Amino acid sequence: MPILSEKIAISIRFSEVDSLTIVWHGHYLKYFEDAREAFGKKYGLGYLEMFEKGYVTPIVQIHCEYKAPLTYGDKAIVEVIYRDSKAAKLEMEYKISNASSGLLIATGYSMQVFLDRTKSELQLIIPDFFAKWKENWGIEL
Repeated sequence: MPILSEKIAISIRFSEVDSLTIVWHGHYLKYFEDAREAFGKKYGLGYLEMFEKGYVTPIVQIHCEYKAPLTYGDKAIVEVIYRDSKAAKLEMEYKISNASSGLLIATGYSMQVFLDRTKSELQLIIPDFFAKWKENWGIEL
């Protein structure tokens, strides 16, 4: 099975740090989101595409483990990796590294479920468009 991943570069802005010049912990989840959006664009699995197919994919679980701080002026690399599941859900894994030193800054994962856009009903069976997406990328069902 192929490994589907994407990497993005982030420059740490002044508005993202606290009085100690360390990135506030909540911004790491935003960095995960930025990487997920880039992944969606690269692989044709963006939020608007899913919305147009009749689904939304809310996050039901997210985890971040902090290893070292990012500070104002740092540059970071955020990598997102798709993890396949037989269930009707999206699972992603994340790694944030300091772009200069390569130091691992944080790791994490998220889980999203499929909801019917109009009825907000949880989908227990993989939606057809997602099954086709998986097939297109060589991911077994």
